[in-house]
Amino acid sequence: MYTPAKSALPEALPDPEIISAPPTRKQGWLRLLLRWGLPVLAVLALLAGNISSPQARFFVTERFQTFVTIFLGIFIEAAPFLLIGSIVSGFIDVFVDRERLEKLTPRQPLLAALAGTGLGLIFPVCECGVVPVTRRLYEKGFPISTGIAFLLAAPVINPVVIASTWAAFGWGPILWGRIGLSLLIAFGVGIIFQLAKPDELLLSGLLEQRTHQHSHGASHLTGLGAKIALALRQAGDDFLDMARYLVVGSMLAAAMQTLVPQNALLAVGQGPVLSVFVLMALAFVLSVCSTVDAFLALAFTSTFTGGAIVGFLTFGPMVDIKSSLMFLGIFRRRTVVYLILLPFALSALFAVGWNFLVGV
Repeated sequence: MYTPAKSALPEALPDPEIISAPPTRKQGWLRLLLRWGLPVLAVLALLAGNISSPQARFFVTERFQTFVTIFLGIFIEAAPFLLIGSIVSGFIDVFVDRERLEKLTPRQPLLAALAGTGLGLIFPVCECGVVPVTRRLYEKGFPISTGIAFLLAAPVINPVVIASTWAAFGWGPILWGRIGLSLLIAFGVGIIFQLAKPDELLLSGLLEQRTHQHSHGASHLTGLGAKIALALRQAGDDFLDMARYLVVGSMLAAAMQTLVPQNALLAVGQGPVLSVFVLMALAFVLSVCSTVDAFLALAFTSTFTGGAIVGFLTFGPMVDIKSSLMFLGIFRRRTVVYLILLPFALSALFAVGWNFLVGV
């Protein structure tokens, strides 16, 4: 009897995100470095190629040393927090049960977003460590609004950052403005993203983990030592997955600080409107960790308006160059664009309003 052969055509066209996704971690590192790191190195090489005098050679050498110093400073400052976040992520994967987490998480979007803004008090991580934690929580079935609100609010709404801001500015309007605006913006952006479907926002690989409820083999483990070992292995995987974004993001931030004179930005930073945009752009470029950015902002108080300081302290921890690239480990590229523009627009709106209404 004749049996028709199976069709060689695929049953369905694969998702473009799956096509472009790197199959291995090594290829992922290579692709990211070629896409983002190579242009930075090309610019530095172009500067080196234009050396025609000892003065020019000295200038290029000095710029390169500045680039390396800034890059190492940003990376060394952020890497421990990424490691802490990865360890928290690994322990969440092994010890947090998905069904229990779903029972504790509100299903109503408004309450879910509100809960996400306060999770920073439970998971005190900065803008680097919050990314792997958010990715793991999404794998556990977290609502979109909760994850977005947590991602944006946690770098400010945690005890370490609150304490450092108090040490720099005291119990004044800057501290309360930073906390209040961060909560409000994170809540609002979380509600906006709740209007979209998860498959429109999250990467395909993350969606697969979210759908199939992978536990990575933790369910059959009974000993505490075995579970801790598995959690640490997962933490190592998460750290290596996210570290590539941190490396390239640190390179871009260092290149921006090296090639764009900060004096040029500071010179135009006067006035109730322009000062806000200048200092927020500076926050994006500097990529300073939220645990220490309050002391940097304190140095700007004699030059910039109060609204600009609040915008710096609100927008910078939510989005900077390195965290924007790390978002690519969770979200689709279009989602990352919105995740940058929405906090920027809301932070600028509130900061400009602060200058006109509060004035300090």
